[in-house]
Amino acid sequence: MTKDHKTRNDTTKSDNFNQNQDQGLHKFGSKRENQQDVINAMGSMYAAVLFLGITNATSVQPVVSVERFVSYRERAAGLYSALPFAFAQVVIELPYVLVQTLIYSAVFYAMASFEWRASKLLWYLFFMYFTVLYFTFYGMMTTAVTPNHNVAAVIAAPFYMLWNLFSGFMIPYKRIPAWWRWYYWLNPVSWSLYGLLTSQYGDDDRPVKLSDGIHSMPLKQFLKDGFGFKHDFVPITGIVVVGFCVLFAVIFAYAIKSLNFQRR
Repeated sequence: MTKDHKTRNDTTKSDNFNQNQDQGLHKFGSKRENQQDVINAMGSMYAAVLFLGITNATSVQPVVSVERFVSYRERAAGLYSALPFAFAQVVIELPYVLVQTLIYSAVFYAMASFEWRASKLLWYLFFMYFTVLYFTFYGMMTTAVTPNHNVAAVIAAPFYMLWNLFSGFMIPYKRIPAWWRWYYWLNPVSWSLYGLLTSQYGDDDRPVKLSDGIHSMPLKQFLKDGFGFKHDFVPITGIVVVGFCVLFAVIFAYAIKSLNFQRR
């Protein structure tokens, strides 16, 4: 009887945990009453950016490594040169990442209950697409500048840690020591979070109750004072995120053209 009671008790706890988890994850994008609601939304974007991004960067590395060594033989036979090969590698990722982003965003955006406005939805798709894309190109780039995908994974890992630390979520920009803030602006993940959160919340004038439970301020002012996010800066943020894609793709192409790890 004690065993049955324990089993039922464990099952009840598990059900309650799952129910609370579902309630916490469902429709959090529409909750904007207090400071914690905004932090929860930012946390979901932060987790999605890192999870999807690192997964893509890691999964593309062995593929690029294998195809690069195949290309050595075919380039030696005069079938094609390095730049067309690199260009094809970059272009083939565009529709793949687009489909991945559309599937993910369709589920997540609806589940989170963000505002169904065309501008907000398009900005969300834009930032997620180019975020996953620059992570993918980053994985390709690290493979191109190293002998194989195992070394590439070792080289890439410290940057994931730094991108995570200086993303602006764990430590907001205004709390980062002044002598480290330059890295925040060089961090692609910080630009992604800036664009994702500000495009959804940066023009909202509704009052948000602060953590003290007494004072409140407009949501867009809270983002500006707490994180330094300004809605007028969203278009520039979009340009920078695209710039990271171009930068990583160009370095990848240059490395494919200039480096040959078959030479002894």
